[in-house]
Amino acid sequence: MNRNVYLLALCQALLTTGNILLVAVNALVGKSLTDTPALITLPVAVQFIGLMMTTIPASLIMARIGRKRGFMLGNVVGIVGAVLAVAALYTQQFALYCLSTFLIGIGIGFGTLYRFAVMEVCDEAMRNKAVSMVMGSGILAAFLGPGLAIVSRRWWPGEGFEGAFVGLMLLYVLALVLLSLVSVPEGQAGATSSGRTTAQLLRQPRYLAAVLSGMISYGVMVLVMTATPLAMQVCNFSFDQSAQVIQWHILAMFAPSFFTGRLMDRYGVLPMMMFGALFLLAAVCLNLQGQAIVHFTAALVLLGIGWNLMFIGATRYLTECYRPEEKARAQACNEFLVFSVVAVASLASGWLQNTLGWYGVNVWMIPFLIVGLLILSLIQWSTQRQATAEVAE
Repeated sequence: MNRNVYLLALCQALLTTGNILLVAVNALVGKSLTDTPALITLPVAVQFIGLMMTTIPASLIMARIGRKRGFMLGNVVGIVGAVLAVAALYTQQFALYCLSTFLIGIGIGFGTLYRFAVMEVCDEAMRNKAVSMVMGSGILAAFLGPGLAIVSRRWWPGEGFEGAFVGLMLLYVLALVLLSLVSVPEGQAGATSSGRTTAQLLRQPRYLAAVLSGMISYGVMVLVMTATPLAMQVCNFSFDQSAQVIQWHILAMFAPSFFTGRLMDRYGVLPMMMFGALFLLAAVCLNLQGQAIVHFTAALVLLGIGWNLMFIGATRYLTECYRPEEKARAQACNEFLVFSVVAVASLASGWLQNTLGWYGVNVWMIPFLIVGLLILSLIQWSTQRQATAEVAE
């Protein structure tokens, strides 16, 4: 490991802290600014639409100006979005708030590439551990995010959430300072016009399995996580209680990262992705058993662990499915597809919660997880069969 790995991990921690802050307040802000139930999670969805629309341009922009400048550009856009959010809350303008979350989503879209950048600044043998460290930095965010969401409410007069976005702005400013100290070798963004096309990459079963795993794991996690504060509010739990449940969830999302790399090295990436899908399935099944605080907390812990194993595994598996000259294209396609699903999931969560209830939210997740398990099982079987054939020859 080198200094750049640690600096990028800290930047990822600040980004994740901001994301957790947004999870804690976004749906509640939406509910306070609109009387239309179906639009409550629109700001969340708009945030992910901004993220989704940024994924391809972010990879291509970084290919031209470098990772460092690209990350700095993303943080500047995020700062502008946070300032507009404060203005929107102060003036009680729902449309302006949606615009602000859209810009914040663009900033986050650049930040999603931290996990790829960290693998480019370390030795190949350390890549599993490096990506695990970057994702593991979320443990710091698990403490800072919910705490900042609660404390920041005192930074502004009244009972609004303006202070939360002042805190978000400060996080992005601090990330800019850290990025000024990062040194990423030139040419590491990895974009050329050569190599296979996006369509050819998607026809590769292993690449497609990695992308689908990322889509399913992130989509299920975001939908259930976004709906949780709304479901808890219906059950008359306080904001502090829902923030604490989210805190346990975030801890579960990132704490396993310190072991995920070792587990992948020992047991293989695909088996760990399959275990992740099983944890996600267990989470939604537990949510169907009741709506006490213990159900919400335990289920979101399982949800976090499952996301960690499946999503980190998908990220690592993806890097094995393209050539160096295809890096920007392959990563951009993956990020676009994954966060397209996340955008849809975040918008659907509010609709599902208000129309079908908490039970419906979780039941709808089961078919997707079963499909994910079947795909991974098929790829694992095919890989083992190919390895056996090579040994026989």
